Amino acid sequence: MFTGIVEETGTVARIQRIGQSVRIVITAEKILEDIKTGDSIAVNGICLTAAAISGKTFMADVMHETLRRTSLANAGPGCLVNLERAMPADGRFGGHIVSGHIDGTGKILGIKKDSNAIWYTIGTKAEILDGIVEKGSIAVDGISLTVATVGKEFFQVSVIPHTMEHTVLAVRKVQDTVNLENDCIGKYVKKYIAQTSHSGITKEMLLQNGF
Repeated sequence: MFTGIVEETGTVARIQRIGQSVRIVITAEKILEDIKTGDSIAVNGICLTAAAISGKTFMADVMHETLRRTSLANAGPGCLVNLERAMPADGRFGGHIVSGHIDGTGKILGIKKDSNAIWYTIGTKAEILDGIVEKGSIAVDGISLTVATVGKEFFQVSVIPHTMEHTVLAVRKVQDTVNLENDCIGKYVKKYIAQTSHSGITKEMLLQNGF
């Protein structure tokens, strides 16, 4: 589990294609201080396993399904990526619950400066927008952000200078693709409601029975 608080940005050093999958090597510093082989690392919000560690690099295998669902399919040597280690049990919970399992991608439609903040307008498909609520949380390239507004085909987030300086948002441009993960708790609630709506349980029935 992660929290969406990016620890540092790393750089893609090498990508080796193996059939429909890839093996990616990323340079980093801070996150490698206590990482062991087999540990989980969020790379632009994608939970990957450190299969090998050497000096200031780690290697991870990326499945075809992950490439199909995320922006890693477009990554190449020199690309900056957000990095976060899995949250320790005694760690500070600074963002929100982030699983590292990407729901899909979005496209940056607009970037607008507003005093000391930067507004990002991100377009995405209806099934992802359906799980986004105003003032709720969303992970954008693994960054825990608060949703400012939600439209029919887009949502907006307002980003503070610190986040800009310490994440890949600093180099993102209009039309760039970003990874999106909806709030984990919201997804479970949505599924529960969908299941109960077909079970005959209604609001009126619950009220009649003292709930």
